[in-house]
Amino acid sequence: MDSPADDGARTSVNHCRGCPHRRDLLTEGRCVPGDVCVRAMSGRQIERFFRVNPALADDYAGDSFWERRAIAARYLSQKKLLHLIHDPDEVVRRVLAYRLPIEALDALIGDPDREVRVTVADRLPPDRIERLAADPDYLVRQYVARRLAPGRLFRLIRDPDRQVRAMVAERLPLESLGLMRDDPEPEIRLTVAKRIGFAEAERMRTDPDWRVRAQLAERLPQDMLGPLLEDPDPDVRAIARERGCH
Repeated sequence: MDSPADDGARTSVNHCRGCPHRRDLLTEGRCVPGDVCVRAMSGRQIERFFRVNPALADDYAGDSFWERRAIAARYLSQKKLLHLIHDPDEVVRRVLAYRLPIEALDALIGDPDREVRVTVADRLPPDRIERLAADPDYLVRQYVARRLAPGRLFRLIRDPDRQVRAMVAERLPLESLGLMRDDPEPEIRLTVAKRIGFAEAERMRTDPDWRVRAQLAERLPQDMLGPLLEDPDPDVRAIARERGCH
């Protein structure tokens, strides 16, 4: 049940005098002053109104109140949705990003709102999201790194964001993984060490992080353990020497 703080002052019947729905919906019980009302300045009342009267959403696509447009957009026909692509309010465009047909989403790739672009990156087919790989927001690029075809991830290898590169290190094809063995983040180099091919792993045996070297000591063939047998870290040496004895 809504509190006064939620809905503000309850709409009175007097407020219905100028409402176009007073002669039909009100008498039919399809709108209720103070509870199910499209003229209220309450998102909850507006939502209830369109839930009861979804066919009327198209009439409010151009309403002056942003919240009324945003809620109506949840119920709009596909044809009406297209007219709201350039709506000035980001909340309206966020609804569009969820509801527009896939073929219309390209129009929102450059949207100024991050949440809109994140939704676009999440919904577009993988073969159409590469344009978002240069997005200024790291979260959008993370979605791209998660969904882009592995063979196209090379452009994100030097991404400035650590989390983006971490996703790339997990998905990059093995033949390109050597390009990340000098990443500045130890956690990313550790991921590389877990996946990298043996022929590409030689330079990582002297990695500055002992965890990376330990991972290699567990994976590499005996004839490649080399400097790991005399590693400065006792745990790395122990792993390498135990494996070298077998």
